[in-house]
Amino acid sequence: MSERSERIKGATTQFEVEPGSEVGDTEPVAQTTWGRVSGRWDGPVAVWRSIPYAAAPSGPNRFRPPLPPRPWDGIRECTAFGEIAPQTMGTMVPVDSGLRMGEDCLWLNVWSPRSSADTGAPRPVLVWLHGGAYCLGTAAQAIYDGRKLAEAGDVVVVTVNYRLGALGFLDLSSLSDDFTPNLGLHDQIAALHWVRDNIAAFGGDPGNVTLFGESSGAGCVTALLTAPPAVGLFHQAIAQSPPATTVFGQARAAAVAQRFLELIELPYSRASELLECPIERIVTAAGVLLDEIPLQEPGRLAAAPVVDGDLVPTYPIDRFQQGRSHRVPLIIGTNKDEASLFRVFRSPIMPVTPDAVNVMLRDVAANHPDMSPERIAEITSAYPDLAKIRGALAMSTDAAFRMPAHWVADGHAKHSPTWTYRFDHATPMLKAARVGAGHATELPYVFGNFGTLNHDPTFWLGGRKVAMEVSGRMQRRWLAFAAHGVPAAIDGSKHWPPYRPGTRTTLLIDNLDRVVDNLDRDLHTAWGEQAVGFS
Repeated sequence: MSERSERIKGATTQFEVEPGSEVGDTEPVAQTTWGRVSGRWDGPVAVWRSIPYAAAPSGPNRFRPPLPPRPWDGIRECTAFGEIAPQTMGTMVPVDSGLRMGEDCLWLNVWSPRSSADTGAPRPVLVWLHGGAYCLGTAAQAIYDGRKLAEAGDVVVVTVNYRLGALGFLDLSSLSDDFTPNLGLHDQIAALHWVRDNIAAFGGDPGNVTLFGESSGAGCVTALLTAPPAVGLFHQAIAQSPPATTVFGQARAAAVAQRFLELIELPYSRASELLECPIERIVTAAGVLLDEIPLQEPGRLAAAPVVDGDLVPTYPIDRFQQGRSHRVPLIIGTNKDEASLFRVFRSPIMPVTPDAVNVMLRDVAANHPDMSPERIAEITSAYPDLAKIRGALAMSTDAAFRMPAHWVADGHAKHSPTWTYRFDHATPMLKAARVGAGHATELPYVFGNFGTLNHDPTFWLGGRKVAMEVSGRMQRRWLAFAAHGVPAAIDGSKHWPPYRPGTRTTLLIDNLDRVVDNLDRDLHTAWGEQAVGFS
């Protein structure tokens, strides 16, 4: 048994199944801190949906950190998705229309495999944080179904639902003491505590937890990698396309909070009425705000983690560069064509036109008075096509994702094993649609869930066989990392050396994987080592 697993020796390491029964004959049952929960079988994998890790944060607790759920008697059936976090539905993040929104949204899903030769040894655990610009999405999305990943790697997969938008990432603490900042992060930490205390009953090893996420979920991963309350709650991390520099200062957060009050038509003196305000009214006002700010200030989001001096002591990117991130192995990377998807969906979340990018650059200069005009000119010189859509997409990709990931890697690699990748693979259809390896296109490759989007056109022009091969290699690397802290798949895959600031070795994931040193040398020269963020 590993040193980390010694801590749980003697704990229940598998859920209950009737003695002598076959998989599928009897519902799997597990004991949690607050009561027993039953799931169901999906092939050889047991799945529980919407296990509560915290109480419903409503009424006086609407804008407070999560509280423990109430214990229950008997066996709680956890086979269907519960309420998803209140949000404004959109086309960028496809959510099943059959799901219902509500404030009882602090739950998680668990997938745990069982084989006839099961020894009861604890399995590695992967905990997923979904993306959605801090305001959209849910752990109930079909793309995040963990069955194939759990079965492929003999691991336990957990996906976390948490508060979003105005309820999770809009800092209203400047209005009164009724409001706590970073509630989405507080929810995720509560879920990690649940994993630590309960996952052994589902066959998982609480001493070997990998936290992984994509987009804003990856931004949460990078924030938690620098959050003191998260230390020790996970042992590896994977950040897929993290907007690591999109973190607000308190002055910025206060201005956004004031605008939210205007939209919801409440004076400052009556801000406490938000505790009892109909949730539909909050969602409507938040939806206007979430569209308004990126349009007025390209490159910025309306809701994001905020420096609160406690959970987020200072800007996470600064803590990475100061060598103060948690000392755990890290995989971090981006997709080759991140911004393309935002152009296709006409989403305001990212600036994708030359005019919007120029506004973004002026905003960056105004908010970084220490940056000389020469520095801004040096950055823009790396984009000779900036007056064209192609150049605008490249600049937007690098400002929001590529360079933040590099700055994180440079800092983290000084003290902990770090690997960087760039996901380049795209099917013929995605290339024809000028999406390429756009934002989030790696998700089905990680989870093995192709065709989960409505009317998925991904393979209309072929490419499924190659995509499945790419997915297999990617899954094996992620699973090896979760099991051993090193992404070395024992399948003949290209050796993936760790990242070091001097060589900046990067794995290019495509039809055939390649390893390249100093892939973005010119970008590093142009942008420099000083992080530029949207604070």
